[in-house]
Amino acid sequence: MALQLSTLWKKYFNSVNAIIRAALSLALVFFFIACETGMINVTFFRQLELQAYDTRLRFTMPRTVEDKVVIIDLDEKSLQAEGRWPWPRDKMAVLTRQAFDKYKLKVLGYDIVFSEPDETSGLKTLEQLANDALRGSSEFQSIMPKLRKDLDYDALFAETIKNYPVVLGFVGSSNIAASSKLQIGALPLPTFTSDTFKDPKSNRKRNIVAIELDGYSGNIKLLQENAANTGHLLPDLDQDGIIRRVPMLAKFKDGYYEALSLAMYRTYLDNAALIMDFDQRDQNWEHGPKGLKIGPTRIPVDFLTTALVPYRGESPKFKYISATDIIRGTLPENELVGKIAILGTSAQGLLDLRNTPVGAAYPGVEVHANLLSGMLNNTIKERSQYDGEIGAFMMFVTGLIMVLLLPRLSPLMATLMTIGLLAAIIGFNMYNWSAKNTVYSIAMPVLMTFVLYVFNMAYGFFAEARQKRQIVSKFGEYVPRELVAEMAQNPEGYSMAGETREMTVLFSDVRDFTTISESLPADQLEKMMNAYLTPMTEVVQGQRGTIDKYIGDAIMAFWGAPLPDDKHAEHGIKTALQMQKDIRKLDAPFKEKGWPALHIGVGLNCGKMSVGNMGSSFRRAYTVMGDAVNLGARLEGLTKEYGVGILVSENIVKAAPIAIYKELDKVRVKGKLEPVAIFEPIGLIGEVGESAVDEVDRFHKALAKYRAQQWDEAERLLTALAQAAPSTKVYKVYLERIANLRNESLSAEWDGVFVFKTK
Repeated sequence: MALQLSTLWKKYFNSVNAIIRAALSLALVFFFIACETGMINVTFFRQLELQAYDTRLRFTMPRTVEDKVVIIDLDEKSLQAEGRWPWPRDKMAVLTRQAFDKYKLKVLGYDIVFSEPDETSGLKTLEQLANDALRGSSEFQSIMPKLRKDLDYDALFAETIKNYPVVLGFVGSSNIAASSKLQIGALPLPTFTSDTFKDPKSNRKRNIVAIELDGYSGNIKLLQENAANTGHLLPDLDQDGIIRRVPMLAKFKDGYYEALSLAMYRTYLDNAALIMDFDQRDQNWEHGPKGLKIGPTRIPVDFLTTALVPYRGESPKFKYISATDIIRGTLPENELVGKIAILGTSAQGLLDLRNTPVGAAYPGVEVHANLLSGMLNNTIKERSQYDGEIGAFMMFVTGLIMVLLLPRLSPLMATLMTIGLLAAIIGFNMYNWSAKNTVYSIAMPVLMTFVLYVFNMAYGFFAEARQKRQIVSKFGEYVPRELVAEMAQNPEGYSMAGETREMTVLFSDVRDFTTISESLPADQLEKMMNAYLTPMTEVVQGQRGTIDKYIGDAIMAFWGAPLPDDKHAEHGIKTALQMQKDIRKLDAPFKEKGWPALHIGVGLNCGKMSVGNMGSSFRRAYTVMGDAVNLGARLEGLTKEYGVGILVSENIVKAAPIAIYKELDKVRVKGKLEPVAIFEPIGLIGEVGESAVDEVDRFHKALAKYRAQQWDEAERLLTALAQAAPSTKVYKVYLERIANLRNESLSAEWDGVFVFKTK
């Protein structure tokens, strides 16, 4: 066995240079795989992946303004009208009441921390007077209770937020040096504790990893106790200082605290429960949640329980409303109805700016707003838990393909193959990004593919120049050396120009061939296909047709070349009809041999096509190309949709008026903008019975009613046709369409064109 493998290896890599080239290429592959899986840590590669994430984000951002989330802005206008910040909390109480009572706001969140008592009212001074200089003044002492009530702004604000869905924020730090474990104000009750996810039988706790806080600055206790909810304002900075993620949960001591956006969203859903979405296959409780569920919404999180921020675009992508307009009631009354609002600031000196993928000076309040928008619209992307494994597998397969094939391909083919692999990698990545909202690594697979390509091209240029000279010398014994040398330098430069002609093309395909092929041994399948293709070929050639190629069970043929044929469309129609007749002659002999009966679909089109000896310098084929050829292939595929054996274009109907045609539909096939009328040839004129002609006429009447949106009359005619011919699929197709279209509002210009989005 080892000897056989060695022989195969030497046969494939038949030189020392090829073996060295393959070994170095494999070393590059495994180096990149090690970087992808974290076995080798290269800062440059990590930064490159972050930049690739930012590029995809910027490329696919919707760049539209979110209408469900607004920002109440402490802007310059508000500061000029209401005074410098911080405002007295009785003013904050007015703002809150106005937002909910007058403007019918649904939820209000504060991107502000009220960590110190409000002493702007002068109540503290009055209390000192009441206890000292004016202690004996009965008149002063009698009004002090009212003054205490009116001037205790914290109590006023607390009483206000108690009555509304108001969410406060608190800040925390995971940097011990920065925070010095400072604890200011009060924290809310934790959303979860470490004991929440404990197995009562084994007393084992679920492993929930989150960013840990060693200090915090919260709101004063009075406000905290009256808030509907509270969330942290902590971002998660990547190594380059850019905010791409926000911790949905942050841990302090034994408790887990939710983010401001998460707390606001839960409040928006009437305090919906927060449920951890664990991987059910994790029987050992080793991994944290892969997502958080709130009502109908699932928020994907990574191993640190952080969520990617679904940035909508460059700021501003949310409507900013001046805070003073709410306080003074000058805002139009429908601006805030049923919406979520975050109170933040854009005023100079107060502006909270963050470094994000969409801007280096991005308002911090919009980070929370983007997360809320993502929760509302389910657009938060998920970084796959198997990203490293999938990336490593993709890189291994891609690398193996390149290691095996690049040494054997010409520079042009190697370039095309590399472009194809890059397109496949990027296509897979972008499909999952856009359609599945899943983030996979892309920088490392793309970089590895590019590096392998450059390495092989450079190696081939320098290390194999001598090998090329040897090939020229060897083959120069059989053909002129100059020609061999020229071919070795530019093998792709040899081609033959074609010509354009008016022609007809035919495509046929065996129905359910995959199932048939799986049910027969290989030798029986070969015999059956030969028995099928031989008479079909005879039919084509009997009508002056040229067999272009056999594509497995499919046949491609054309008329009008190499010899001119003025009746190419007529010959094509006769061939298609005869093929359907002759294939039924195979039923009896096939049954005797235990083979299944075959059914074929045939597509036929005519028009201008390019024909010639096309291919490479190594292999050519006399074939046709062009838009008209592509349409013929599409028509063959559509035969299954309508349950017919043959479909032709209106070009065939015009060019070959020798048959009775049933117009089936007007369609817009994939790859074409203009609609195409498609027809089923019933038979040659004079060979079709009166009943068949009458059925065609009745269907055409039904089709006219359908296109005129006269649903009842069309349905009546089609129902009668379906009852008379229950095996005819097209009648059922139209009855289903009518049932669906009745519920749609169609314009008077609707032309009945049906769009096919697949080939």
